[in-house]
Amino acid sequence: MSQKDLKNKTLLIAGGGKNLGGLIARNLVNKGVSKVAIHYNSDSSRADAEATLNDIQAAGAEGFLFQGDLTKIENITRFFDETKNRFGGIDIAINTVGKVLKKPFTETTEAEYDSMADINSKVAYFFIQEAGKKLNDNGKICSIVTSLLAAYTGLYSTYAGQKAPVEHYTRAASKEYGSRGISVTAVAPGPMDTPFFYPAESDESVAYHKSAAALGGLTDIKDIAPLVEFLVSDGWWITGQTIFINGGYTTR
Repeated sequence: MSQKDLKNKTLLIAGGGKNLGGLIARNLVNKGVSKVAIHYNSDSSRADAEATLNDIQAAGAEGFLFQGDLTKIENITRFFDETKNRFGGIDIAINTVGKVLKKPFTETTEAEYDSMADINSKVAYFFIQEAGKKLNDNGKICSIVTSLLAAYTGLYSTYAGQKAPVEHYTRAASKEYGSRGISVTAVAPGPMDTPFFYPAESDESVAYHKSAAALGGLTDIKDIAPLVEFLVSDGWWITGQTIFINGGYTTR
């Protein structure tokens, strides 16, 4: 089996119950992945996660749901261990977990900073660490970051600031894991038209974000998922890179 072949591969996906994560899980099953471990965080997202699981099972794949707060690192370990125990191995690990805070620098509290650091940076670090321990040789790791990493803007200091380290985690892990054929990448979408985006924004800022992309409009998850799918299959030779995909919203 070639490194790019998805047939009979096992996928573990954090934040895989809905939005971009749910779409990636469904699409990868349609491309040959046969076993899927889907993480979701809270009871409020359980129904969406169950719907995603039902869809992948209807498509002929095996799957299970894992609920847990991944800022508690033991839950990351349990998620990988349970997946490996159920399915015998893990080939692809994708982390879509994130949290947005839009707030002036001078008004951000220590508690908010700590929460943003835990969700956007700490989870990513230990997810990549656990993947390095548990993935099969020639595995694939992909993290979702943000196109704000290339933006000159205020108000997102803790969001972009705590996603920024994931770029280096990606580089470092790719160097360390490369001898086992494991590729490690990060994908940086523009503002996505999902419920994840809107709570932090006003009507005026939503209109701005829609106008800022050269191609116009917010980022559609249907335009992001194919890149992630490419990186964990045909694009496996790409490693250590953060790739911006945002319709011309930011570039560097």
